[in-house]
Amino acid sequence: MIRFLDVSKRLSEEFELKNITLTIVQGSTTAVIGSSGSGKSTLLRLISGLIQPDQGAIFVNQHNIAQADLSVLRRQIGFMVQQGGLFPHLDAAQNVLILGRYLKLDAAWLAQRLDTLCQLVSLPLSLMQRYPHQLSGGQRQRVALMRSLMLDPPILLLDEPLGALDPIVRSDLQHELKELFRKLNKTVVLVTHDLNEADRLAGRLVLMDQGQIVQDGTFRDLVDRPATRYVERFVSAWQHRSDQVQEGAL
Repeated sequence: MIRFLDVSKRLSEEFELKNITLTIVQGSTTAVIGSSGSGKSTLLRLISGLIQPDQGAIFVNQHNIAQADLSVLRRQIGFMVQQGGLFPHLDAAQNVLILGRYLKLDAAWLAQRLDTLCQLVSLPLSLMQRYPHQLSGGQRQRVALMRSLMLDPPILLLDEPLGALDPIVRSDLQHELKELFRKLNKTVVLVTHDLNEADRLAGRLVLMDQGQIVQDGTFRDLVDRPATRYVERFVSAWQHRSDQVQEGAL
């Protein structure tokens, strides 16, 4: 379980997050949505311990991360950053195994884990010898996901996991991720600005604006029962974009 208790974080002169109180239940999938600069990615960085709050407390599995051994905490969290973050000078296998090799895990176990992860994300093992520039966008995202799952962490953080992909590949990966979340039963927190993607991948949506949570609920809650004028505008803009896409497809 992940809990935020009255958490605020300043970056430069502005609040990135302000008075956030939020509980994420173990084994659930939560989508954090909102416009650019709303604080979505900052939320993930705080969970992972990459930055610390200026106010309040964050608990991961009942442990206050301000008092936790961050090296141990981060092994319990898989973090897939925006655009995958693969190292261009390492092949796919080296990217996936980099943390396991740093921890000096058994070579035979690493080889077996690589094979297991390839099967999990539907990538041929032969592709693991290729470098990131030799892979398609969808393949790079799958490799990045494999790396985040390397140590089989109970918590998975995904920051715009399907950004910059073409619509067909993105739709296919959305379906695959949903099945993967169901199969793995991990606590998943994903960031996206796409309301449709949030609805497809998560049962719970947390909408943020200017560092604050403006609505927390299901997709239908946001669409049918918007809590504020901002929520109405956010949903309306999404509906307008969806209509444009449908018109373009005709």
